[in-house]
Amino acid sequence: MKVAITGGTGFLGQELALLLRERGDTVYILTRNPKNRYDIGWLRPGDNPGKPLEGVDAIINLAGSSINDGRWGKKQQREIYRSRMEATQEVLRIIGTLDKPPRVLVNASAVGIYPASETATYTEESTERANDFLARTVIEWEQLAAKAALHGTRTAMARFGVMIGKGDGALPLMSLPYKLFVGGTVGSGRQWLSWVHVHDAARAVLFAIDSEKIRGPFNVTAPHPSRMRQFGKELGNALNRPHWLPVPSAALKLALGDKSRLVLEGQRVVPALLLREGFEFRFPDLSLALRDIYS
Repeated sequence: MKVAITGGTGFLGQELALLLRERGDTVYILTRNPKNRYDIGWLRPGDNPGKPLEGVDAIINLAGSSINDGRWGKKQQREIYRSRMEATQEVLRIIGTLDKPPRVLVNASAVGIYPASETATYTEESTERANDFLARTVIEWEQLAAKAALHGTRTAMARFGVMIGKGDGALPLMSLPYKLFVGGTVGSGRQWLSWVHVHDAARAVLFAIDSEKIRGPFNVTAPHPSRMRQFGKELGNALNRPHWLPVPSAALKLALGDKSRLVLEGQRVVPALLLREGFEFRFPDLSLALRDIYS
């Protein structure tokens, strides 16, 4: 296959590019950063991608400013929103220029679309929506990406959970207190954390490319979410560090502002569509995932 990735130099993008090349696909990385280049399929900034992408089978759109960077002030929120909308609009523009549009677009999304709850379980069939900044961004992001269907392109929105893996993603920041021997329960500890190993996230995207039945939103989370208290205990065990010092909610709100919701509030999200279509997770349990990461 011929596959184009926006955001291909990021945490998930690099894992995806590796898996695609391992199975013999041709990979095009659409990036504005010429310092981070792959040896095949790299497009220079300013190039018109229409010609080299003619005949592309799939586009994976992961582009957007990281939600993990900085404190969530108004400026950062505007950048998170703007970067996603502009990148997706550009993907739609490229699709519109191709004589033969791609068969499938897999567009990034997030489980933050669902409301925080300690009791509810959310699947792709759930209609409840949160009403905070992140949820509103995700809703508009998915609505924009869905316009690819106007070109006959099957469109799937990958609602990613908290991604964990070696060297990047959410774990470096979450593990730092434990490495300093001051790790402990964050907030009440009862809030859910719907996590996913980056390798399984990449495999799920490839599964969505190959499976005609993956359309619209699909949850990319491990089948066994964890409450924050249990996540902390598992993380401490993996690092051989104590889990003892609570982190008060008020302190996190003061330090992170609205961004504190990412760890103080959570949702129990399960990947019902992936499981129904036969996708098998390599790391369905948190202990397995952390053992792989820290082994």
